[in-house]
Amino acid sequence: MIRREAQDTVLKLAECFPFVAVTGPRQSGKTTLVRDTFPDKPYISLEDPDAREFADSDPRGFLARYTDGAILDEVQRCPQLFSYLQTRSDLDGRQGLYILTGSQQFGLLSGITQSLAGRVGMVQLLPFSAGELKLAGLLGASNDAVLFRGMYPPLYDRPLTTEQWFPGYVATFLERDVRQMVNIRDLSAFQRFLRLCAGRTGQLLNLSSLSNDCGITHNTAKSWISILEAGYIVHLLQPHYKNFNKRLVKTPKLFFYDTGLVAWLLGIQNESQLALHPQRGAVFETWVVAELLKTRFNSGLPSNLYFWRDNTGNEVDVLIDKGLILEPVEIKSGQTVTADSFAGLRKFSTLAGKTAGRAKLLYGGNERQERLDVDVLPWSAAAGILNNESD
Repeated sequence: MIRREAQDTVLKLAECFPFVAVTGPRQSGKTTLVRDTFPDKPYISLEDPDAREFADSDPRGFLARYTDGAILDEVQRCPQLFSYLQTRSDLDGRQGLYILTGSQQFGLLSGITQSLAGRVGMVQLLPFSAGELKLAGLLGASNDAVLFRGMYPPLYDRPLTTEQWFPGYVATFLERDVRQMVNIRDLSAFQRFLRLCAGRTGQLLNLSSLSNDCGITHNTAKSWISILEAGYIVHLLQPHYKNFNKRLVKTPKLFFYDTGLVAWLLGIQNESQLALHPQRGAVFETWVVAELLKTRFNSGLPSNLYFWRDNTGNEVDVLIDKGLILEPVEIKSGQTVTADSFAGLRKFSTLAGKTAGRAKLLYGGNERQERLDVDVLPWSAAAGILNNESD
């Protein structure tokens, strides 16, 4: 088993909270993580119809079977269970009693905020990080190979190709998660919407364009983006527009959490095709943003990432908010760094003044470079940026 970076965080939270909730996309390894971390706790999947019927019809009797706690998988399937969990944990008083998992963040968070507020330590588990795969000796040698395959665990612990695995994954997401969250009669339209979103990863979110191209209303497009967020398919990176310029873009950028899924949705069949694809730069940027998010989430922390762009085209791909300091990061997919690559970083640093941290440029090459006021880092160093590491 590949050890997850979030495991230490989960253990620490179990010492401080009666509940630990692990949420994330389907097949990101949530169940494997919690069962490996708490091998002595009984495991119950509420996807199982019998277990769910028992929990729905007799929640007190259901929980009475697990007086020493349990792992409750996909707990959002039984929303009324949360109130009974609160009562039981308050009477018991022990920490780390129940471990909850869920693949729909809005459903799980709704139950937590209504009944378990202040009693839950939260971890968002995304697919493997580059650091986890590197330690296991499974990280691809080239970034094109990594981008094309993506990071979902089943692609690394089974002899599967992306063409074999992603169709079933998307079908499961559509049939289970989408139908549970909203009544969509035409799932083919939603899948078309998903593919259109993949073609726009790394771009400003334009709901009008999406709705027109998909043949749906603006409000429907907005609702469907929320569904993709809830299922941990996409992340909306918010702009940072404090103080620096009044003419700033205030629209979020759309990013997928996994580049393998993006490549499959775009019809890319191998890493050679990806290397020549017009979307390669956006896919590379998507991968870097996902790696930065994983670093935060694996530590049990929310995102502190933004981007900056003004209406004249000046842009920094990522701003890392470190309190009093904003650290700019530029992302370039090419293996050669040119003078133009630094323009956005230097424009931002001039505007931000003392609040700008040490600028970084992460590129598709393999060597670290020093360029006056900018650290140039290889693609494999993405995870270390938040921790001020170079390797």
